[in-house]
Amino acid sequence: MVTNVATAMIGIGDMWIVGQLGDAPTQGAVDVGARLFAVLFTVMNFLKTGTTGLVAQAGTRSGMSEQAAVLLRGLLVGLAIAALLILAKPLLLPLLLDALGAEGDVRSAAGIYADIRYWSAPAVMANFAAIGFLVGQRRMKTVLVLEVAYNLLNVGLGLWFVLGLDWGIAGIGWSSFIAEYAKLLAVAALLLGGVSGKALVDRARHGGIARFSELRPFLSVNRDLFLRTVILMIALAGLTRLSAERGAVVLAANGIIYQLFVFTALLLDGFENAAQVLNGERAGADDRKGFAAYVRAIMLRGMATAGLVAIGFAILADPILASFAATDAVREAAQELGPWLIVIPFAGVAGFVFDGVFVGASWTRALLLTMLGAFAIYALALWLTWPMGNHGLWLSFTVFLIARAGLQLAFMPRLLSRMA
Repeated sequence: MVTNVATAMIGIGDMWIVGQLGDAPTQGAVDVGARLFAVLFTVMNFLKTGTTGLVAQAGTRSGMSEQAAVLLRGLLVGLAIAALLILAKPLLLPLLLDALGAEGDVRSAAGIYADIRYWSAPAVMANFAAIGFLVGQRRMKTVLVLEVAYNLLNVGLGLWFVLGLDWGIAGIGWSSFIAEYAKLLAVAALLLGGVSGKALVDRARHGGIARFSELRPFLSVNRDLFLRTVILMIALAGLTRLSAERGAVVLAANGIIYQLFVFTALLLDGFENAAQVLNGERAGADDRKGFAAYVRAIMLRGMATAGLVAIGFAILADPILASFAATDAVREAAQELGPWLIVIPFAGVAGFVFDGVFVGASWTRALLLTMLGAFAIYALALWLTWPMGNHGLWLSFTVFLIARAGLQLAFMPRLLSRMA
């Protein structure tokens, strides 16, 4: 959970730093840029998620050699994806900015930020696979140190570039770019030392990693995770697109609420990470009783933590939102949406836990189908709540989160019955 909070500080730090410039279009541009890379990079997060589940299963089935093979496959696939993204940049970047509805000053500022950060793609993809490997091995303290150092470097560089050197939004792009490659160097040095380094070298020398027969199980799991994440990113991008249609003030206000939602989601995703590893280990051992016990235990703790988060927002939402807002108009618009920060933790936590359970057990096809169903419900909710304005957007998003968990719960008994 602490590791995920550190990860959340990237977007929150960027939004706060730009908020000090006192310009709503620039703050809106950071939100557009964040959503753009949510679509472009975070959609590839299946490299981390899939690697975590497969490494956890391999730990109880085959040992370190197979865990190393999973990581090497993840790195191979990740770098191939990065190469394709870079080749597609001249066409893909303008297309995504258009899809997010960025216009005028917002479009210009978002384009500057995105053009710089885009080149961090190789480091982002490699880091996804490497962090997934470490999480799957339960090396969470190591991951915590890496993520805290990465975020401190990113925020520190952002403060220096934007407020010290007056680089504007370009400073946010450069801080993210430098921090991502610094993280990759640190992860590489860590993995190549000790037992994991020896296993990686031995497995690479053994060969066969790139054979399709070896890659097929990895690609099968990650295909479903990729498509599921694409649908999720489209749902999140829809918030930005519909916010942009309502003007720069609404876009900036919704961007602040969204970053706090990301903070909440990543905090509660600590339980998703736990489910990926613990349920993955039980799935690898074909232990249905232990698997079900972990589901109950993790869900109970997740709900309790969601309650604590909701209480925190009930007390502190107004001053937190005011500290992020670039103008008084943005502050008022964001504070009007404050009650949704209390509702969303409860709406989302069950889905986060079930995501981890399904990934840990490699039930990725069911995960994709439940996401498709929830997205259809979300689209209908957006249409029905359009007359409600900005509150309608967040009501629809809350319905989306609840629908996802409900469908996952409906699938659970049949999937559990297949386990020995």
